[in-house]
Amino acid sequence: VGTLHKSLVKADNLDLSDQCREASGLTPEGLGKAEPLDRVLQQFSQLVSSDLKVLGRSSYTLCSDGQLLIRQVLHPETSKKNFLLSDCFYSFYDLRKEFHTCYPSSAAVKDQTIKTMAEYLGLGTDETEEDFGVWQVKTMVAIIFSMLSESCNHIFTEPETVKYKYETGPCSKSETVDSETVIRARGLPWQSSDQDIARFFKGLNIAKGGVALCLNAQGRRNGEALVRFVNSEQRDLALERHKHHMGSRYIEVYKATGEEFLKIAGGTSNEVAQFLSKENQVIIRMRGLPFTATQEDVLGFLGPECPVTGGKEGLLFVKYPDGRPTGDAFVLFSCEEYAQNALKKHKEILGKRYIELFRSTAAEVQQVVLNRYMSTPLIPTLPTPIIPVIPPPYTIATGSIRDCVRLRGLPYTAGIDDILEFMGDATADIKPHGVHMVLNQQGRPSGDAFIQMKSADKAFLVAQKCHKKMMKDRYVEVFQCSGEEMNFVLMGGTLNRSGLSPPPCKLPCLSPPAYAAFQTAAVIPAEAALYQPQALLPATRTPQASAAAPPTVTYYPAQAAQLYMNYTAYYPSPPVSPTTVGYIAAPPGAVAAAATATHTPILPQPGALVRMQGLPYNTGMKEILSFFQGYQYAPDDYNGLIQLSDQARSVLQAPKEWVCL
Repeated sequence: VGTLHKSLVKADNLDLSDQCREASGLTPEGLGKAEPLDRVLQQFSQLVSSDLKVLGRSSYTLCSDGQLLIRQVLHPETSKKNFLLSDCFYSFYDLRKEFHTCYPSSAAVKDQTIKTMAEYLGLGTDETEEDFGVWQVKTMVAIIFSMLSESCNHIFTEPETVKYKYETGPCSKSETVDSETVIRARGLPWQSSDQDIARFFKGLNIAKGGVALCLNAQGRRNGEALVRFVNSEQRDLALERHKHHMGSRYIEVYKATGEEFLKIAGGTSNEVAQFLSKENQVIIRMRGLPFTATQEDVLGFLGPECPVTGGKEGLLFVKYPDGRPTGDAFVLFSCEEYAQNALKKHKEILGKRYIELFRSTAAEVQQVVLNRYMSTPLIPTLPTPIIPVIPPPYTIATGSIRDCVRLRGLPYTAGIDDILEFMGDATADIKPHGVHMVLNQQGRPSGDAFIQMKSADKAFLVAQKCHKKMMKDRYVEVFQCSGEEMNFVLMGGTLNRSGLSPPPCKLPCLSPPAYAAFQTAAVIPAEAALYQPQALLPATRTPQASAAAPPTVTYYPAQAAQLYMNYTAYYPSPPVSPTTVGYIAAPPGAVAAAATATHTPILPQPGALVRMQGLPYNTGMKEILSFFQGYQYAPDDYNGLIQLSDQARSVLQAPKEWVCL
């Protein structure tokens, strides 16, 4: 046994609670005069080394009272202060576990304390005889001596270990992931990498390839990550870091499931597996590459100061199922230095485009390549015939009757299905097409929604029943409001305790931008058969054109109660409610049944419709018209095709030689 030393560590915050003062006898003045943590650890190492020399020994292993001091205090604190712990802090014995192994009839490990262990052995535990901390160490020595005695002859053989660094690696969808080992971290900075997340959980052992960054529908990080630990004990310790800080942001930590982790991190592509087979590589994601960029172009852009692992084999271009490039690529680097050199090229120009570079993870590679770009596009080819599905006309309620409710504080990932589930039995009292998602200026969910109910009484009951009810770990506020108030907000105004504030522009924009929101289910009556949307059908100019045009019908499959459609939000200032427009193919029988019916063809000439892909998200009607400048058009072709405001129609009908629909 060496000598006993006691050192105080200067705290970052000298405010002590009354309970802390009473239990420890510490004072702010005493802590203010203490040494900082790095100096104390240096003194500790020197004192232990001198004691070992006296005892004629050369090595030692720490033994701690539980795991909290090592895993939850020293490792996170030193990581935050940017200095390294010595190797002895990466391997230690947990006295509580060792005691339970030696004495199986004692209390469970989670219920063990120094006092209960000493009482089990019949050792004296008068805490008043020594300073705070001193009696605990002396009692631990006595407990260890009892375990090493001939009567027990306990051998300390399997120390607890702390991983030096996080190991990257792929994850297969066929793996079995224990749900008791997975957590969800929320509120991460968008530029966070897997190494940043591993640093936040420093001291805890994350499984190999166990950090999966979550992406939104556009393939961008949404501030969430799923983290898989080596066992449930490590996961439980991770949950205790709920609302700890990463930089200036606090991070929320919740339980998650193995299925959720595999959905994000799992993959089976041979191309991805081969790319990720090189372990312990730093992965960088490149975004915004020219579609014509080759492997040589990317290697030349990166330059000799940041060589790619394996040359061309260290590049992975992300492509659509038809082989077209998406503009994304992943690059492997053998060390941190090369990756840092590559990140310095962020927003440099390749061709005529600036390139964005970010740190990435193996899970993100699989998620982007497999889950996003390998999915089937909305209309991969043009089957015959393609019929637009248009819902029956409906109107947004107006007036002062308070027959609407406002939902505030929705999770940003919530869709209409989540709202209907949240409403429960009250879903039956929602008007058709009565759910209106409010989007922000970027076309993304703002956390607000409005719902039109069948009556003011129904709206009142919903507000009373659902107010502050939980949805995906967040409570949602529900308020009763009127159709007039709803329209103010949907058109760009604000509704708060001070009343209504009008929209910033009262006239609708002439060229509203269109943003793709999310796919969700639009409920359509199963008994619906054929519906002809007269509002979208133009008048026929000649009998010949009418005879040449194929029959045009809108088909609702009678066997399906739900159709999945693409929700696209068109909005003046802030967005209004999403509209439901999608495409499905009508079966031959439906077309044949409609062929004999009175109809008006949607296009005067077959093949007169073109589809544009790859438009910038902020493209408006003016930009599209300008793109097709120089092409002839017949003014009668579009007047009946779309419903236009008088202001928009006056612009389209102004003298010019080009219009495309």
